[in-house]
Amino acid sequence: MTPSERYTRQIMLPEIGISGQQALERASVLIVGVGGLGSPIALYLCSAGIGRIGLVDGDTVSESNLQRQILYTEEETGQSKVERAARTLAQRNSACRIDTYPYFLNEENAEATIKTYDIVVDGCDNYATRYLIDDWCHRLKKPYVYGSIEGFRGQVSVFNGDRGKRYAQLFPDRTILSSRRAAAAVIGPTPGVIGSIEAAEVVKLITGCGEPLYNRLFTLDLLNMESYTLDI
Repeated sequence: MTPSERYTRQIMLPEIGISGQQALERASVLIVGVGGLGSPIALYLCSAGIGRIGLVDGDTVSESNLQRQILYTEEETGQSKVERAARTLAQRNSACRIDTYPYFLNEENAEATIKTYDIVVDGCDNYATRYLIDDWCHRLKKPYVYGSIEGFRGQVSVFNGDRGKRYAQLFPDRTILSSRRAAAAVIGPTPGVIGSIEAAEVVKLITGCGEPLYNRLFTLDLLNMESYTLDI
């Protein structure tokens, strides 16, 4: 398999090269939540040449989404997010297979949805779903790329896989957090930046380059441009 001309700029990177690009084309990635975080994650992974991307989201596009969910347009308001996202991504890269799951992840469908993918990426906005992803990625031994945002702040880590700690170890108060709603206030660039970092972590995991955020938590505050990477 010869990578397309479109990937020349990333193939030029010695950390990726032809073999890394071929690994991306063989890989499968599930994105849970196709909103503020999921939009840049999906756009960058599709454009990078991931062979198969799954999109999980039971929501429809609303006007309030348009401030930050860059996959969608005004004309798509009221339509299924995964279906509209799949169409946009197919126009970006017709070689990328896009599978859609127009429902929210729950205990009944999580195993069947997750098990056929290599990596799961967090684009959701609630704690309960994150614990569910964490549970099944741990059982199925799959890397879980975590990201969350609030206001001007965000954080990213990589859990599970064959050597990472779990989301539940970083946030042990499962009962309390699962009952809470995530903060709604956010500026559009926050999910753009954090989602892009999550996409970069996926590329690193697939190609074997760099140091993925296993056992580390990256945090960023856009108000003062301070960032920290903490051991966990």
